[in-house]
Amino acid sequence: MKHVAARRTVAALYQELGQRGLILGSSGNVSVRTKGGMVITPSGGSPEAVGPRDLAATTLDGMTADAATPSSEWPMHAAIYRNNQDAACIIHTHADACSALACLNEPLPAFHYMVVQFGGVTVPCAPYVTFGTPELAALAAETIQGHSACLLANHGMIVQGPDAATTLARALLLESLCRQYLMARAAGTPRLLSDTELAAAVERFKTYGPRRAGR
Repeated sequence: MKHVAARRTVAALYQELGQRGLILGSSGNVSVRTKGGMVITPSGGSPEAVGPRDLAATTLDGMTADAATPSSEWPMHAAIYRNNQDAACIIHTHADACSALACLNEPLPAFHYMVVQFGGVTVPCAPYVTFGTPELAALAAETIQGHSACLLANHGMIVQGPDAATTLARALLLESLCRQYLMARAAGTPRLLSDTELAAAVERFKTYGPRRAGR
């Protein structure tokens, strides 16, 4: 994506995440892949105050000519882009339910068939390390491999996708599922789906949704 379009996309997505309550203050960040690297929200920014001109365009090595300082989590975004060439957009938030489950240092298990939408039978949880470090970047990129999202222990969550709309939808779904799982645990012991049931859900999703031309 070209830088001008990427700036508009990131700013609009960042603002929508704030409006939906997934990002409060400076507790999250958003990026979009560009030909030379990425456009990412600035360090210490907030959805209410950041516009397209306030974003940082960087290489995947963190080099930028902008006045804005890229988010402290830029290494995590860069590591995921390096590992997955299909990733075009990344959202990282400290959304309530995701962060609560992450603070238990547990993955989101297959309590609901929608969990398979993230590429596996769980949404995995990366171990805790200090935010904004190369160690977190490496762990996040490793943990999310083969999935479209993962939790970050004692921290939050991160979601990748092929475009902004899909990535936003995944972030909203993950927060909803984490909330439902925590509610179910508070009421009792959730029944987890079997491998057979999950495989059937995966097959069902292959024909789910609007039909495309020629299909």
